[in-house]
Amino acid sequence: MVSVGYAANGSSTRSNELGMRPMQEKAYEKRGEQYLLIKSPPASGKSRALMFIALDKLHNQGLRKAIIVVPEKSIGSSFADEPLSKFGFWADWTVTPKWNLCNAPGEDGGKVNSVQAFLDSDDRVLVCTHATFRFAVDRFGIEVFDNCLIAVDEFHHVSANPDNKLGAHLGAFIARDKVHIVAMTGSYFRGDAEAVLMPEDESKFEPVTYTYYEQLNGYRYLKKLDIGYYFYSGSYADDIIKVLDPDEKTIIHIPSVNSRESTKDKIKEVEHIIEMLGEWQGTDPATGFQLVKTPEGRVLRIADLVDDEAAKRDRVSAALKDPAQKMNRDHVDIIIALGMAKEGFDWIWCEHALTVGYRSSLTEIVQIIGRATRDAEGKTRARFTNLIAEPDASEEAVREAVNDTLKAIAASLLMEQVLTPRFNFTPKAKAAGPVEGFDYGEGGYDPNKCNIGFNEAQGQFQIEINGLAQPKSKEAERIVSQDLNEVITAFVQDKTAIERGMFDEEVVPEELTQVRLGKIIRDKYPTLDAEDQEAVRQHAIAALNLTQQAKAAITEGSDEGSGSTAFVDGVRRFAMSVTELDIDLIDRINPFAEAYAILSKTMDENSLKQVAAVINARKVQLTPEEARDLARRALKFKQERGRLPDITSADPWEKRMAEGVAFLARMKQEQKNG
Repeated sequence: MVSVGYAANGSSTRSNELGMRPMQEKAYEKRGEQYLLIKSPPASGKSRALMFIALDKLHNQGLRKAIIVVPEKSIGSSFADEPLSKFGFWADWTVTPKWNLCNAPGEDGGKVNSVQAFLDSDDRVLVCTHATFRFAVDRFGIEVFDNCLIAVDEFHHVSANPDNKLGAHLGAFIARDKVHIVAMTGSYFRGDAEAVLMPEDESKFEPVTYTYYEQLNGYRYLKKLDIGYYFYSGSYADDIIKVLDPDEKTIIHIPSVNSRESTKDKIKEVEHIIEMLGEWQGTDPATGFQLVKTPEGRVLRIADLVDDEAAKRDRVSAALKDPAQKMNRDHVDIIIALGMAKEGFDWIWCEHALTVGYRSSLTEIVQIIGRATRDAEGKTRARFTNLIAEPDASEEAVREAVNDTLKAIAASLLMEQVLTPRFNFTPKAKAAGPVEGFDYGEGGYDPNKCNIGFNEAQGQFQIEINGLAQPKSKEAERIVSQDLNEVITAFVQDKTAIERGMFDEEVVPEELTQVRLGKIIRDKYPTLDAEDQEAVRQHAIAALNLTQQAKAAITEGSDEGSGSTAFVDGVRRFAMSVTELDIDLIDRINPFAEAYAILSKTMDENSLKQVAAVINARKVQLTPEEARDLARRALKFKQERGRLPDITSADPWEKRMAEGVAFLARMKQEQKNG
């Protein structure tokens, strides 16, 4: 279990004079861009941000229509009428009911005619699904949408793969260059490692990035987010009650029927969970919720979204969406789902997202976590729990896999945004001086050392690195500041890097971090010159090798292909050369059921220095005799000064002694490992 605290100062939920929260204001400042990409987490207000931007484009930028495209019908409700003028904006958002095709009856094929009717009408806003929009473009072509705004929600559904119809259509729109596009997503990468857009198309978009850390740190009530990984043996249904607290508002995602964790009978799994919670009292006739009386006498209201009977499931789903019940904390207590209640699902009271089974998609995980990270009065803590079948591997192998996961920001890319502030890497320069607003710890800023400072207001670490190349162009600065996640994601999902890094024991790490990553960056940002491409690469590697908080990471694997070792195999696929760093971030292994739970150490500034020391030590070349001599001198140094030599010290002799200690420790570890 990893627990992370947030300031909860309310800044991300406060509105300006136009009724805009910080993310919305940030996006609205870029409203004049023809192609805009908004990357922000669930509950940050992307839907309303789009309303502000669309109204400006319709009233002030001369566009004739706004077409809002969502992945599924349930998300269409996010774009219902909003009285924006009530909160300070100069217009209200309205959608004529017949033009919200997510609410209209009929199949997508029939709704295509409605798209044509809308284009011929005097009304200005349409909401439809991705499927309806694809069919409409297939039938009518792209020219009929000239001078329209096309807003695509959950943009990670798009792919540059020619087989992805929505991606192909958007590529054609961009090539024709006669529409405006606003793309919105909480995770700008796909689980299948396909690129979302071709590089030449992506370069045309102006990005607006609002991180999970900014969102959570600015909440009013939510102060803690816990992440836990629990391994079990036998059937998960027998052990789930050990991590399920009936007093917490919980969404349970049971495993896919194709996964190892599934019993292959999802209905019985739900029934078993309900039986473990208490005595069934019947069904609420108004909502379809299951009523279950706990041993303590409390009656739980449980929404079953797994039931195959469409009429029952639709009634439960409609009850969950009832706007009159949105602010009623007691409306429902537990939701049990399989494929639903993830993307775009809004239940602000959810405190616990409990997921059974090793998930194969980073994007899916962030969507699930987003269900629990809404801010709500009285909700001070949220948690995400992943209940995973004990791998068919030794406890030591699993321990090593988890430890590698904790060391690899690449493997925990998504969680880095959920849990922690951002890194700001700068080159070591004595003349630079301390950065205003950064806390450099008890020792303060030292011009002779590589300093690590933290800006609490910005939620950002500044770390000085010797010889770090700095970006020169504004575009490279933007990539380093905002898009390193996309760079690292492309790297950790690159098939060549995976195969060479994990299955070729003789591969040289530099072949991956320099050659392969260099090619990825050149392909992704072809307009950058060679110096800026190298600067981006160096910053990506810095982010790859340093962690500012221990975290239980999410990696990608395959439920179908990896069998019962998916967890370990998944880590091995993405940990790459960080597995060579001799750092133990595992605090302890606690008993859990008949298996175990792995808990990590908390990392702080000293832990960061430990990581840096180990990385630097790998570069040191000494004989064993030289190392032992330096280690003896280091002990004398400690007796005199009360501390060991610092490997980041500007004093060459102190640094050399520290290198000797690190080299000797590494040599002993290698001998121990055989």
